This record gives sequence, C-alpha cells and structure tokens, in this order.
Amino acid sequence: MTREHPTRFDAATAARFAGIALSNIACDYPHKLDHVIDCDGDVVAPRDLHPAFHGSFDWHSCVHMHWLLARILRGFPSLPVCASIEAALDRNLAAHAIAAELAYAARPSSTAFERPYGWAWLLKLAIELRLLGGPGARWSIALQPLADTFAARLKAFLPRARYPVRHGVHSNSAFALALAIDYARHAGDPALETACVAKALAFFADDRDLPAQWEPSGADFLSPSLMEASLMRRVVDGGAFGGWLRAALPGFDNATPTTLFEPVTVDDRTDGQLVHLDGLNLSRAWCFHDMAAALAPDDARRAVARHAADTHLVAGWTGLASDDFAGAHWLASFAALALDAAC
Repeated sequence: MTREHPTRFDAATAARFAGIALSNIACDYPHKLDHVIDCDGDVVAPRDLHPAFHGSFDWHSCVHMHWLLARILRGFPSLPVCASIEAALDRNLAAHAIAAELAYAARPSSTAFERPYGWAWLLKLAIELRLLGGPGARWSIALQPLADTFAARLKAFLPRARYPVRHGVHSNSAFALALAIDYARHAGDPALETACVAKALAFFADDRDLPAQWEPSGADFLSPSLMEASLMRRVVDGGAFGGWLRAALPGFDNATPTTLFEPVTVDDRTDGQLVHLDGLNLSRAWCFHDMAAALAPDDARRAVARHAADTHLVAGWTGLASDDFAGAHWLASFAALALDAAC
C-alpha cells in the first residue's frame, strides 16, 4: 500500500478521522430517525430526542463516531485535537444526556429501537470507554446504564430469535453477536456471553459451503459469509475454527469464489445505499484480518486472507476520499476497524 493507504492506525490517520468524526457528531441535519410516533407530542427534533447521539445522520452512526473519537483519544492522547474530543465527549456523554437516551429507550414504542446493530455499537463504545481510563472513567460511568439496558434486551431477545438474519446490512445477526461477545468478555457479563455463544453455535456451527458466490448484494456493507466467520473465530478454538472455515468456505485456499475475494466497485458515492459498498470493502478487510489472526501459523489461508484484506483496504480507502455526507458520516469508523484488525 502507498502512504495514502496506511497499514496501521497511525497518528496522521487518527488526526484526519478525528476531524471527520467531530464534524459529523455536530451535524444535526440531514437526519434519518428510527422513531415511532405515538402522538403529536412525539414530533420533535432529533437533538431533543437524543441529546447524546443526534448527529451523523442517524443514531447508530453517531454512536460509531463517538466510538471512533474514544479510540483516537486512547491511542493518540498527545494529538492537539484531543482537547476538542474531550470537550465533545463531556458534552454528549454527560449523565443528563444519557438519562434522556434511557428515557427514550424506555418508551413502549422503543423496545426494538436500533435492534441489533445500534445495540452492538453502543456496547463497543462502552468497551472503548472502559479501556480509555482517565477521563474515560466518567464517560464510562455515565454510559453504563444504557449499555446495561441493551445487554439486557439482547439477552431477552436471543431466545426468541429462532432464525439468523444473514444479509449484509444493519440487522445482520453475526455482527451484533460478535460485538456483544466482545463486550460480555470485557465487561464480565457471563450471562450475555453464554447467550450469545449459544446462539452463534445454533445459528452457524453446522453451516457448510456458504453461498458466497452470491456476494455482494447491491446494498451490503457487511459480507454475510465473512462476518459469520469473524463471529465463529470468537466461539470455537483455533484448530476447530480452521475446520469450520474449511467446511463453510471450501474455496478459501484458492481465493474462490472470486466475488468474495476481489474488492467491489462503487459507482455513485452520493447514493446512500450504493455507498454501502465502500463500507463492504472496509468491513471485508476487517474480517479477513480477523480471520487470519485466528488461523494456525502454518495455515496457507492466512496469506490468502491477509492479501484479500490489503486489497480491500486499498479499495475502501478510495471511498474515504469523498466528502459526500452519504459515506462521510460513517465510513471512517469502518476503516478504523480494519486498521485495528491489521495490527
């Protein structure tokens, strides 16, 4: 990769991403609400509904960007922009702002609000604040009741989820389970971990010859096959994961089907659905690196996965060059996932 396509999350990239994230979380409009209106009084501005997460076009993308800011603050505390990051987090993650988010979540019409994608991202943000330490402690304490709420909802929901959602958009089951397992292990929530691992195995342990030749779908930002594999490396031991992968994606050794291993093309970055494909390139890079790290050192598929990760990151990076809000409000967070996985 060239310098324009970094192989790790470095200070220059962090500074660039911080500027993007700070701009986005302060951008009230345009906004797409996930909001059930029960009466005239429910027709209010996003900032009033969500004082913590009202920017970045939609609630879950705003959570993405808060995670990205916390990640930058943890990894690059000496950057000049960190003062602005702390000020933004002090404002948006204040106890009163999170209390309002909790009140919104408690509405009878909000029981499925942002399920499961937004729940998963909120839990990832909660982990990052715990890891941050220092000033992160006050934000972590403020956010924890909301994390507890979504963890409890996930535990209550999973027994009712008989079938997985496999397509590569927000409702994808594997994505939510993967991030929830990470949270459960970091936060010490064995009940959540047990529930998520059991459901992951029930959904995916017996999968064979996944139809990866059908990928990508036209609006995917996640690969159904690769996201599933990234989840499974979290729930089965290393050797067992290699066997599972061989059964689920038997062409992996030869990088087939090619549509899974070659980056996708984006024709219109002003289209909010088509620009999902930039995110697909970045999330594929994340998953390929994630899988490579879980395979045995002498497994030839490690090199296949790493090569695919690198080519997808280069392709995904192209999308970051566009400042159109359709992609700018969320893509940097997916690039950060990919860069973190590459380390």
